[in-house]
Amino acid sequence: MAFEFDHLFIFTDIGASEADRLISCGLTEGASRTHTGQGTANRSFFFHNAMLEFLWVHDPEEAKSPQIHRTRLWERSTNRQNDACPFGICLRPTSVSGDTIAFPSWDYHPPYLPQTISIAVATNSDVLTEPMLFQIPFGKRPDRFPAEKAQPLEHPIGWREITRVELVSPAANSRSPELQAVLDTKQIKLSIGTNYCIQLGFDGEVQGQQIDLRPGLPLIFSW
Repeated sequence: MAFEFDHLFIFTDIGASEADRLISCGLTEGASRTHTGQGTANRSFFFHNAMLEFLWVHDPEEAKSPQIHRTRLWERSTNRQNDACPFGICLRPTSVSGDTIAFPSWDYHPPYLPQTISIAVATNSDVLTEPMLFQIPFGKRPDRFPAEKAQPLEHPIGWREITRVELVSPAANSRSPELQAVLDTKQIKLSIGTNYCIQLGFDGEVQGQQIDLRPGLPLIFSW
């Protein structure tokens, strides 16, 4: 496969108290981060092959600044209860794909990264009914992070790898070429539903169990 699923973000209220529900379900929280200059901060959960991120805007002026505006992070955050898709889906290249980008994109230089590094953001970033799609050139499986960046990967609930990412969307029947390009990588699936939701499957879903975190979080876990 030329591309791999790297991580998913979900917009939340400031502080992402919603993440506490995952801890109570048996997940171990990893490091948090403030994205200096972008106006966002996060709480994160890491698995062997990918990461789940809860994201919020802590500095509206930074998020609305000219350097950040095209990402539409501010609009996604503030309109997530009013038809804007609250998700971001990130891919990473494999050695097979090299420098290839999975979809038509523009180069985003966030202030918290060295100027020589850019994130490829899909050219449908203005389409708020679809997730923000992006690809990072430096992405790695969390179980291959260097020691100084290692995150907790073992969880009391026992989950190891994300093996299914399915976006449920009321706009699934009207998709942009950029979203179709991501679907063509076979790293995510798409289905139609009344409200936005992400279904994450773990370890092949062989146990046939499920946790539905709606309505507080648009998230369903299956394992």
